[in-house]
Amino acid sequence: MLIRPFRAVLPNMKFVASPKAFFSSVREKYTDYKKGNFFKKAAKEAIYVLQIERNGSFHEGIITCAHIEEFVSQRIKKHENTISAKEQQQIDLILKRGAGVKPVLVFHKEVKKITTWIKTIVAQKKLLEVKFNAKEIHRIWSVTDAEEIEKICKLFKKHVPEGYIADGHHRCASTALMAENYADEEVNPYEYLMTSFFPSSDLQIYDFNRIINVLQDVSPVKFMVQLSKYCDISVLDEYRKPTEKFEIIMYLGKEWYSLKWKKKYLNSKKNILLDANLLNKYVLTEIFDFQDIRTDTRIKYLEGVKSINDFKDQCNKIENGIGFMLYPVDIKDLIAIADRKKIMPPKSTWFEPRMKNGIIVQEF
Repeated sequence: MLIRPFRAVLPNMKFVASPKAFFSSVREKYTDYKKGNFFKKAAKEAIYVLQIERNGSFHEGIITCAHIEEFVSQRIKKHENTISAKEQQQIDLILKRGAGVKPVLVFHKEVKKITTWIKTIVAQKKLLEVKFNAKEIHRIWSVTDAEEIEKICKLFKKHVPEGYIADGHHRCASTALMAENYADEEVNPYEYLMTSFFPSSDLQIYDFNRIINVLQDVSPVKFMVQLSKYCDISVLDEYRKPTEKFEIIMYLGKEWYSLKWKKKYLNSKKNILLDANLLNKYVLTEIFDFQDIRTDTRIKYLEGVKSINDFKDQCNKIENGIGFMLYPVDIKDLIAIADRKKIMPPKSTWFEPRMKNGIIVQEF
């Protein structure tokens, strides 16, 4: 993996009274904040170590720049298709800000020598600490020493032949388009993309759940009859999350149900089956006649880090809504799908921990 140091722009925490409010607005207000001296450019190029403390657990990786060719050639592999409208939105933001305010999140198989190198940096004096609340703190170390930079670059080149995008598919796609547009220029400002690399053991995949607004078209009774063709349905005495792959928890009419796919729909030698694929194929397409899952506005996605009560409340806000809670995708399935250059349905995974916009910025 080809990585390199870069001269980052960092927040001036002296002027940040409320980290939560400030960093949640950076995506749209970066240029205003930069003019107001809320951000300052680092004196030297560096590779950064990031530690996220979350609920008492520590997650550590590096922030660097990866060559855009690593994404284009799929040495950094994707598992989702992008939507052209969202690519355009990202391009508009890049041009407006002249900067990327959040690194793409990439995971790789753990390399002990890289983990050891990170631990030696974390033992030193940190550059920046941002405390969002008692349960979440982000810390950054700056590595400017030439020998240390050369060491970590060589480790990545030798031991990390491939990576997998966890968060940032649209940022990758839009930056690649920008880089292509500048391919014939003497200087290509989009040749390198700010990327955070974490070992897979330091990330956790959560479920990504669905709420669909469809019962004005099909009655609940008729829907349950049609659903019974594909699933064994059980009424639950109390709500809970799915306990295994191929179980979906459904919320309908203020009642909770366990859905388990019938075995004849799980026979596939060619493809790795995911609950999201099965739900899309047999429920959304076969029963409700959805034409394009990626663009249909009747689907609302809710990340699995939200509580079950949040999920229930969101369902109750929709008069004709049905909620589906899915079991988290296994990281082995994600890797296998990406290795085969296959694509998962939109919003299949929610990775934690996640960086905040503006903790570190790459100016183009």
